[in-house]
Amino acid sequence: MKTDAQIKEDVLDELLWQPNIDETKIGVIVEDGVVTLSGILNSYTKKLEAEKAAKNVKGVKAVALDIEVKHGSDFKKTDKEIAKAAVDALTWNTSIPEDKIAIKVEDGWVYLSGELNWFYQKDAAKKAVENLLGVKGVVNSIEIKQAVQPSQIKEKITKAFERSAQVDANKVSVIVDGHTVTLRGTVHSLAEKDEAQKAAYLAPGVYSVKNELKVQYYPEYA
Repeated sequence: MKTDAQIKEDVLDELLWQPNIDETKIGVIVEDGVVTLSGILNSYTKKLEAEKAAKNVKGVKAVALDIEVKHGSDFKKTDKEIAKAAVDALTWNTSIPEDKIAIKVEDGWVYLSGELNWFYQKDAAKKAVENLLGVKGVVNSIEIKQAVQPSQIKEKITKAFERSAQVDANKVSVIVDGHTVTLRGTVHSLAEKDEAQKAAYLAPGVYSVKNELKVQYYPEYA
């Protein structure tokens, strides 16, 4: 099994490999396979990229983010400017019904709320605003509401896993309680765990997903 020191070295190498991330700005601590990233970056997008890079490293069980976003004076925006840009970004995105989404900006943090029919719309709304200048973070509280019977949900998710090249359907159990889905079983990486959650959210009628999948790496990576 990889030691914490080996995982830390791999995470640092992966951060170095990312062209948009200055790895010298990020601190890495690893304890029992759990990676904590700290430091200060100048954009929220870079913070997300750092998290994704750490999750891609074999042996990582979980990632905790303690990275702060501080924009330089050239990129600093008022909450009013960020809010205006967020409204425009949602308006320009044809996959998002912007009249269904409420936006609040406070100290550079964007808060999204409202109701949509599909998770991909909720995800698209977040992605539309997280790259805006001045944004420190995004809290996506948009709810999903659909007229779909819960009995149809499990079948659709199971078929999605069976089609997926990234999720081993035989290792994942799908439990449906109303419009809430719980995923249990084992996957071979944090990336696979995230993919399973995304696939579950894409099923019609799913309002929330409890991802209880455990990461169990292949023997050759242990």
